[in-house]
Amino acid sequence: MSGLLALLDDVAAIAKVAAASVDDVAAGAVKASSKAAGAMIDDAAVTPKYVTGFPPARELPIIAKIARGSLFNKMVFLLPVGLALSAFAPWAIPPLLMLGGAYLCFEGAEKLHHAFFHKEDHKPDPEKQALSDQHLEEQKVQGAIKTDFILSAEIMTIALSAIPEQGFWMEAGTLAAVAVLITVAIYGSVALLVKMDDIGLWLAENGATGVGRGLGRGIVKAMPIVMKILSVVGTAAMLWVGGQIIVHGLAQLGWHAPEEIVHQIAVSVAHGFPEGLHGAVEWIVTATCDGILGVALGFALIPLASKVIGPLWTSVFEGKKAPDSGGH
Repeated sequence: MSGLLALLDDVAAIAKVAAASVDDVAAGAVKASSKAAGAMIDDAAVTPKYVTGFPPARELPIIAKIARGSLFNKMVFLLPVGLALSAFAPWAIPPLLMLGGAYLCFEGAEKLHHAFFHKEDHKPDPEKQALSDQHLEEQKVQGAIKTDFILSAEIMTIALSAIPEQGFWMEAGTLAAVAVLITVAIYGSVALLVKMDDIGLWLAENGATGVGRGLGRGIVKAMPIVMKILSVVGTAAMLWVGGQIIVHGLAQLGWHAPEEIVHQIAVSVAHGFPEGLHGAVEWIVTATCDGILGVALGFALIPLASKVIGPLWTSVFEGKKAPDSGGH
């Protein structure tokens, strides 16, 4: 009997450890996900454009396809690579983060450049018109998944850097939980945003009361504005997060001056406000400084991307396709 009681005590102890481990994984996943919030906002802001122009009935299936591709990328490619880097080459994580940060700065600056210096061309694209609806949908989904891969790599790397050193399986479990949590959060939000106008239209036509119908009409009118605001927030998040990653990465590599200058500016500005607002003001000023640095770096990278990287990429990858297209 005493042996049975001892066994039950052991089982209870194991259960407590397991429960604590689950709690640790969940807490770590939430904390790590919060660190990647800026890149998540950008991901959520970018995705809705991939369902623009499709019938309402196809919007949710398209988002579901992109979400599955995103989760596949995270679990099959990014998670093992992240764990391998953490175990065998942790020194490589800051430079990779900085590379991703530079990409975010470039993307954000390119959006600003396009918004201010390029006029939208609304002429129909003959190539797109020639595609079947199914082919166009697959093309859009694949493009979205490729874009998501880059943003997901940044998100997972940020999350990995935020996870405290634990055993291999705890880190793997936490990173897997991050992958699922982030994917559900991003694409759940995207699905809701994309369908909000349909929800508003249904309320406007079928609301049981005048208040409900008025709310529906308000939602329909507000959604284009919401989507524009989300696009602006996404661009700002790109530049802020990208600049922050670069500044923090330089400090990790031994150059602390940029981070210290930003911190001193934030503290100086905060002193001009009531003490209770110091924390909020410091955060806002730091994010603003990081964003300004992100804009500067992004605009500096635009010529490099257009004059060097773009042509090189085209010559290597597009050049390989040329013989095949000529043979048909």
